[in-house]
Amino acid sequence: MKATQQLKDEHEGVKIMLSIIEQVCRQLEAVGSLNEGHFEGILEFLKVFVDKCHHGKEEDLLFPALIAVGVPKEGPIAVMLHEHEIGRNYVKAISEAYAIYMAGDKFSSKDIMQNAYGYISLLKDHIEKENNVLFVMADSHLSDKIQDELFEGFEKIEEERIGVGKHDEFHRLLEKLSGIYLN
Repeated sequence: MKATQQLKDEHEGVKIMLSIIEQVCRQLEAVGSLNEGHFEGILEFLKVFVDKCHHGKEEDLLFPALIAVGVPKEGPIAVMLHEHEIGRNYVKAISEAYAIYMAGDKFSSKDIMQNAYGYISLLKDHIEKENNVLFVMADSHLSDKIQDELFEGFEKIEEERIGVGKHDEFHRLLEKLSGIYLN
C-alpha cells in the first residue's frame, strides 16, 4: 500500500467522525445535552488520532519528503500546515467550551457547536485538497521506494504516538458512535 493511500484511508475515518460530530451538535441544539462519554471519546479522537497521528505523519514525514523532491513549501504544503493550525485552534476552543459546559454552564453549548461546525467545514475542505491535490502531487513525485519508507515511518509514528492497539480502539469507537448517531 502506498503511504498516501494510508492517509486517504484515514481520511475516510475522519469524515465519518465529522458526520458523527454534526449529529451530536444537532442533538445538543435540540435537547440541550450531550452524552459526556461519547463527547470525550470524540475529543480524544480529534486530539490523538487526527492531530498527533494523522497530521503527525503528514507534518513529520510526508511534507519533508515532498520538499526534498522539489515541491515548494510555500505552495500547497504551507496551506495544509496553516489549516492544521486552524484545526488545532478549533479543537482547543471546543475542549475549553466543553470544560465550561461540564462545570455547569450549559450556555457554552453554543460555543461547542459554533467551533465544531467551523472544524467540520475546515476539515471537509482540507481533506478534499489533500486527497485531490497534495496526494496526487505526492504520487507523481515520490518513488515507490520513498512511498515504502514513508509507510514504514507512518507505522512507527502510530506505534510511538498513539500506542499499540489504540488505532483499533479508535475504529471501534467510530463503529460504536456510527451505530448510535448515523443510523
